[in-house]
Amino acid sequence: MTMTTQRPLEITSLTKVFPTPSGPHVAVKDFRALIQPGEFVSLLGHSGCGKSTVLAIVAGLSSASEGGVIVDGKEIEGPGLERALVFQTPSLLPWMTALDNVLLAVSQAHPALGHREQKAMASKYLDMVGLTEYANQRPTELSQGTQQRVAIARAFSLEPRFLLLDEPFGALDSITRRELQDLLLDLWEQDRKTVLMVTHDVDEALYLSDRIILMTDGPESRVGLELEITLPRPRSAEGSLDHPDYFRLRREVLQFLEHHSKQFSSGGHAGHSNKKSSAVVV
Repeated sequence: MTMTTQRPLEITSLTKVFPTPSGPHVAVKDFRALIQPGEFVSLLGHSGCGKSTVLAIVAGLSSASEGGVIVDGKEIEGPGLERALVFQTPSLLPWMTALDNVLLAVSQAHPALGHREQKAMASKYLDMVGLTEYANQRPTELSQGTQQRVAIARAFSLEPRFLLLDEPFGALDSITRRELQDLLLDLWEQDRKTVLMVTHDVDEALYLSDRIILMTDGPESRVGLELEITLPRPRSAEGSLDHPDYFRLRREVLQFLEHHSKQFSSGGHAGHSNKKSSAVVV
């Protein structure tokens, strides 16, 4: 299926209610988004606003109380190989080598291939993230950043249409974080998978994304603002920072977050504007 014939990933009127001892807690209410094929979209908002809840439902790891997620015109009913998920922690199997962790994913996605072909494919994806020399090492022998490279290789080895990222660089130091951001962009540029990423880092969202969806604070969190980011691609950190509109966009994101932080701290309820931002980088 070519990109031109793929359908968007559609999140329709998604609501998630959790039972609590004091009664139902509406974490997310009427969340709606349309993510186009090949688009890199970030979900951004304060901690606890429901970003990861939305992503878990898109991944099929959790079910919506109302609404749902539409892929190819059908509502998803659980996880699928067309959706690969990378967590904040690498979640590698500790008794397996780096190569075997990737090979496990390849064998699930390509069961018709022989073992030799599967191993060659796993080796290819490890090489893509620069880890050929670490193929036979186990996770405990690898740094946190190197483990996350293995997790990224594993996700890409599924050859998914949709890449779901849950704060994938949140546990890393700033230098390693930037290295892996650049690696992710390089890999993404090769085939432009549809990406939905949860992050709490404003600069990361601006650097990586085509569009940022800002969420209001909970309870009943929803889309508060959508911000188009048209910084030239391929991107570099220096080029993005030098762009004349970068800090204007950054200021708009921070103003939104500050406004909703004040509402939350004062006991107010974040309203639903669901408007498209006029701040577009050209």
